[in-house]
Amino acid sequence: MSGTHEGAVVAVDHLTKTFGAVRAVDDLSFTARPGRVTGFLGPNGAGKTTTLRILLGLVRATSGTATVGGRRYGELTRPMRSVGAALEAASFHPGRSALDHLRVYAPQVGVDDARCREVLDLVGLGPVADRRVGGFSLGMRQRLGLATTLLGDPGVLILDEPANGLDPEGIAWLRALLRHLAGEGRTVLVSSHVLSEVQQTVDDVVIIARGTLVHQSSLAELAALSEPSVRVVSPDAARLDELIASAGWTDRVARNGSPGVAVLRRVSAAEIGARAFAAGLEIHELATREAGLEDTFLRLVGEGPAGGATQGGAR
Repeated sequence: MSGTHEGAVVAVDHLTKTFGAVRAVDDLSFTARPGRVTGFLGPNGAGKTTTLRILLGLVRATSGTATVGGRRYGELTRPMRSVGAALEAASFHPGRSALDHLRVYAPQVGVDDARCREVLDLVGLGPVADRRVGGFSLGMRQRLGLATTLLGDPGVLILDEPANGLDPEGIAWLRALLRHLAGEGRTVLVSSHVLSEVQQTVDDVVIIARGTLVHQSSLAELAALSEPSVRVVSPDAARLDELIASAGWTDRVARNGSPGVAVLRRVSAAEIGARAFAAGLEIHELATREAGLEDTFLRLVGEGPAGGATQGGAR
């Protein structure tokens, strides 16, 4: 592959898709830009795959647009040279070898056997190029799917849950490859339902819940939203609940399933301790916990559209 590749802006603009009474995607807008890895994040069922299928021309939008470089996928002159895509539903003929699988697509893309072998080497499948896919592990199939997306040396990569089935070594390999591809100037859009899986890979994040945008920013700006929490444990569950209610500490994250245990945000351990002492409430634990990116992600997804979309420096 050459040293630089001109990616294109992937733009989703007021996209909506309904299936009967179900609104799978709801007025969704975001962009993914060249030279950056964008994480497209949300829980299972959030509308990620539907959005990607619309972007690739596999599903018709109810309204709105999804374009690559300002054009719908069906309007691209050589789509497989412009966009490489691997959806989670990718399937392989079990009787074909990895090399033969790529040979099926090579004429459509306009590449030769040498290119097929090159991408197999790139994804670490060179030594098993002649093995039948039926004997491949899930992780090996993920690599073969990625090899297929790279056949045409595209400037835009759209990958749906690419880390699924990879072991820790495979995930580290994938991170390095995606960073390399973005560094060449490509646009890389990666979907995942787990932020921790991609947080060492992505530059930007787009988070959706129930088909609606809840956050778009750089990863660094998402990290800035993280808030610490305080875990409080008391043997007197009823009086702890009374103290929390009387103090107006409404930002209660969880009880952790146990009475007498509360996790609170937007209040310091010192303030909780002082009020508990004044009320004569026995406290067995009072611990501040710094919030991680995954906590912030789960909070945003949990709030969903009701919490309001936050742009946080979206580009």
